[in-house]
Amino acid sequence: MGRGVFMIETQEFAGAHKTNNSFLSPLERRLAPLVIPRIPSWIETQHLTMLTLVWSLLILVFSALAARNLRWLWLVSLMIFLQWVTDHYDGKVGKYRNTGLVRWGYYMDHLLDYVFLCSILIGYAFILPERSRFQLLLMLALFAAFDFSTFLAFSATDKLKISYLKFGPTEFRLALIVVNALLIKFGTKHMIGGLKWVNAGAVVGLCVLIYATQKRIWQLDMATRQAKVTMKNELKLDNPYTPAEECTF
Repeated sequence: MGRGVFMIETQEFAGAHKTNNSFLSPLERRLAPLVIPRIPSWIETQHLTMLTLVWSLLILVFSALAARNLRWLWLVSLMIFLQWVTDHYDGKVGKYRNTGLVRWGYYMDHLLDYVFLCSILIGYAFILPERSRFQLLLMLALFAAFDFSTFLAFSATDKLKISYLKFGPTEFRLALIVVNALLIKFGTKHMIGGLKWVNAGAVVGLCVLIYATQKRIWQLDMATRQAKVTMKNELKLDNPYTPAEECTF
């Protein structure tokens, strides 16, 4: 073959496999074989991924309208549900049809998840009193820290874990829908106090996550070090004479 032929990388991308042990993940796994074959062939994995932009924009629109009438939050909740559908099945459709957009899907999927999160918190900023803005900003920083820790851990271990303490992306969206229903029922009066408790819980959860993650990575480093020492000792046993010990006559 000529020099201009591209070399094909055959090593599988670790980001294509996620570890999800959340409460609802068994149900999601049972639904997948029923849903995926029924998705129309003209809807591709990249279409499902990019639809998060549409849902995020509509969340902002409906949240702005909810500032006048909280019943618009029902449509915000509908957008959250639709974002779950497209986000959950985009990668699965790609694998089912062998689309090949593994790295692109990893990058765009997680980038747009952050866009979706921002749209949710900006939407709540439209609805809640101005004094709640600090709590919303703190919440954004904390959730971004969870993502940051996840991706750093992935780069260190080649394992992508997206659920913690049985809580994953699906449970997060479900919690948002419940919050919206409570806002429609009871109004925004108690929301600010609730944000403080959510942020306090997020701080505790983040500390637990960081401690557990650094402990796991430490153990991996120690296991690697021990394996190297063992290998070095085995090599010495196979070849007990080193150049420094050789005699010259």
